[in-house]
Amino acid sequence: MISDEEPFQISVPDDAIALLKRKLEDTRFPDEVEDPGWDYGAPLADIKRLTERWRNGYDWRAQERELNALPMFTRNIEVEGYGSLNVQYVHKRSTVEGAIPLLFVHGWPGSFIEVTKLLPLLTASSPDHPSFHVVAPSLPGYAWSEGVLKKGFQGKHYAELFNKLMVSLGYTEYVTQGGDRGRLLTLTTASIYGPKHVKASHTNAPVAEPLTFRRNPFRFIKYMVTPYSAQEVQAAADAERFLRVGAGYSLEHSTKPQTIGYSLEDSPVGLLAWIYEKLVAWTDAYPWTDDEVLTWISIYWFSRAGPTASVRIYYELAKSNESLRFPEISVPFGISIFPKEVVRSPRAFLSAKASIVFESEHEAGGHFAAWEQPEALASDLRAMFGKYGPAANVVSGCSGY
Repeated sequence: MISDEEPFQISVPDDAIALLKRKLEDTRFPDEVEDPGWDYGAPLADIKRLTERWRNGYDWRAQERELNALPMFTRNIEVEGYGSLNVQYVHKRSTVEGAIPLLFVHGWPGSFIEVTKLLPLLTASSPDHPSFHVVAPSLPGYAWSEGVLKKGFQGKHYAELFNKLMVSLGYTEYVTQGGDRGRLLTLTTASIYGPKHVKASHTNAPVAEPLTFRRNPFRFIKYMVTPYSAQEVQAAADAERFLRVGAGYSLEHSTKPQTIGYSLEDSPVGLLAWIYEKLVAWTDAYPWTDDEVLTWISIYWFSRAGPTASVRIYYELAKSNESLRFPEISVPFGISIFPKEVVRSPRAFLSAKASIVFESEHEAGGHFAAWEQPEALASDLRAMFGKYGPAANVVSGCSGY
């Protein structure tokens, strides 16, 4: 059963803000070795500065008012085996009646906030580019979406939720865009519900499992005798370094999420450090302001289900062997490559699972492309789905113009 949508406004109780302030005041900081840089993790000076700002000066209410200017809603959606889940989402319609419906899906440590810079770009009306109706749900357990307390919530369950949400909004045909875990979840949605409902998919996280001789003998041999491009050489070096010194968080999330959850749930500074490190390490020298960082963290701290709920997705997707999987899709597929994305697979891996109709390589940008490089990402989506693009007119009656 799917309920009618309800307008939604964030309203964090005063006592929750007061509790946060008390916890920040009572923080016990660790010491630090000499000249650590970022080698040991988030620098103590940064965390102390951000903690003080969070405690004294940062205005959550001002940020709350800004977020509440977004067209946000909630809706109850029935997911097979899991009952009804109350989902929070942003839904911004273009003034163009024939705009293209687009499902935007975030990952960790992002949230629905990642879509905010894209909204005015994608919904803009112009004879020069297509316009989109944008739907950006908070994943279950993130922000103000209800969490899941039953084991086994996998990719197919997210896909069911997303498809039911889009159809309930009147979008029986739509396209998708996702990064981080949103890549897997939108591709799974396309795999299950395309081409009937999902008509095309785009990602800024071009990751797929390696080719093997057993599965793709001809592609594998061709790949082995074809020299790497300069971009692929750099991507391989970046991925090796990330797996060696940057992926410990993922192993913890994927194996014992409840253990790290006690720290994330009870210590705002622990949560801050855990996420702040990724915001800096995964971006391309993006000039984060302290208030930007604290708003991203505050969404987790004040979230409906609590920060622990957000990391369980890693465990469930690892258990179902979906973490790095690329589900085969039959709809047009586009990729945007940003140089500081933490893992970027060779094109041969991706083309074995999908028909790549659009590809764009950028000189700047990292993991959070929608936040770091919104104009570049919006430009790619316009190029892919525009009147002369390779995925033009894939949604019936919705050309974008």
